[in-house]
Amino acid sequence: MDACVITCAMSGVAANRDQCPGIPYTPEDYAKEARRAYDAGAAVLHIHARYADGQPSYRVEEYRDITQAILAEVPDVIINFSTGAVGIPMEERVHHVAQLKPELGALNMGSMNYAKYSSKRKAFVFEFVFSNPFGDIRLLLERMNSVGVKPECECFDTGHIASVQPLIDMGLLRTPVQFSLILGVLGGAPPRAETLQHMSTLVPEGSTWEVIGISRKQWSLVAAAASLGGNVRVGLEDNFYVPSGEMAAGNGDLVDAAAQLVQLSGRTVASPAEARRILSLPDPPDRSGLR
Repeated sequence: MDACVITCAMSGVAANRDQCPGIPYTPEDYAKEARRAYDAGAAVLHIHARYADGQPSYRVEEYRDITQAILAEVPDVIINFSTGAVGIPMEERVHHVAQLKPELGALNMGSMNYAKYSSKRKAFVFEFVFSNPFGDIRLLLERMNSVGVKPECECFDTGHIASVQPLIDMGLLRTPVQFSLILGVLGGAPPRAETLQHMSTLVPEGSTWEVIGISRKQWSLVAAAASLGGNVRVGLEDNFYVPSGEMAAGNGDLVDAAAQLVQLSGRTVASPAEARRILSLPDPPDRSGLR
């Protein structure tokens, strides 16, 4: 049976504890959540940093403190940093990656409308343009390449998948490529299994991909990805609720549900060592940026 890599997106930046009490704020919170997610089957942890009051941080200091606390608790887990942000200077979107050298760095592959709509209110909850022009993508790639961080190409629609081709041709993006196929954001691909199936066929041969399903439709997409041979991401950044509809107490509940779906599909849950092999990452990892 082939192994499936489970990533846990621990906190995101938008939600807070008023919406979901399990969201980690402090390094100690992140370490406890990391242990629960790891024990449930997560091989990769995707990190957005926060200050102790829960506000998002783009500073190297918070990323370092959080990552060191996590690795003290689960030393062999794979670390993945976000670079996505709106209204933040490019240097602040990448300096933590360049200095701390996580194994993976998220790389948004295109611009888009990014919104949430409430049919009850008949209004948008929020709406903005998520700008990721090729110039910014190239800058992020150059910085990641300079310190040996593998990009994880986040694709919210089919055109974003095709955007890797000129970057591969330029030698900026090295194969095999790791893709995140994101479904469920208004302005991007809708959260349907048949949409995921189509997007997965566009991934270049030899590359790897995971699904990121936003909100409660995540679980049908996790099941579809497991059946299609992809990897999966869950966590409080993307969805608060387990398949029964109850709010998760923490990230471990969400990873546990994903692991059950993976196993029901006839696959095994990848260990960190297996995940490094699947994702073509060095083993052991370079932790020199965290010393």
